[in-house]
Amino acid sequence: MTKGRLEAFSDGVIAIIITIMVLELKVPEGADLHALRPILPFFLSYVLSFVFLGIYWNNHHHMLHATTRINGRVLWANLHLLFWLSLVPAATAWLGETGSAPMPTALYGVVLLLAAIAYTILQNAIVRCQGPDTLLAAAVGHDFKGKASMAGYLAAIPLAFVQPWIADAIYVAVATTWLIPDRRIESRLERERT
Repeated sequence: MTKGRLEAFSDGVIAIIITIMVLELKVPEGADLHALRPILPFFLSYVLSFVFLGIYWNNHHHMLHATTRINGRVLWANLHLLFWLSLVPAATAWLGETGSAPMPTALYGVVLLLAAIAYTILQNAIVRCQGPDTLLAAAVGHDFKGKASMAGYLAAIPLAFVQPWIADAIYVAVATTWLIPDRRIESRLERERT
């Protein structure tokens, strides 16, 4: 099977998820800066979720760029990832509307954790489909960054019930680590071309 249809479908779903999130943004009820204060928590949760979705879209693109073939297992693993990503708008809305109350903060972390697990499953399914001696397998290696992210989410979920701002800080820290470009796949692709 070719990967083109999978990539186009995934891009479309992620674009729709982002569109749903932006439609949830509320317009301030005034014309001065004080009118922004009530919507600030929702806006901040939107920004964080937008960054996370952008990271997934970017990494998904790079992963599929290094992929030569897919199979049914990869298709289902990709749908599994898209399912968890599709819950981001609801988790974002609840988090933003409650100003980072403990339960919404924890649930947000659960959605992020399950999306990270689903991404790892997809990555492993692609490596299994292509074989262990492929570009993607070499580029991913032991995936320390992915495992560290999941550990961060696992720590943040119970911490949300102690101090929600600590969990929020962990979510921001994880996103920040992924904003630093991960050039493993790009570097391998460049070496393969030369």
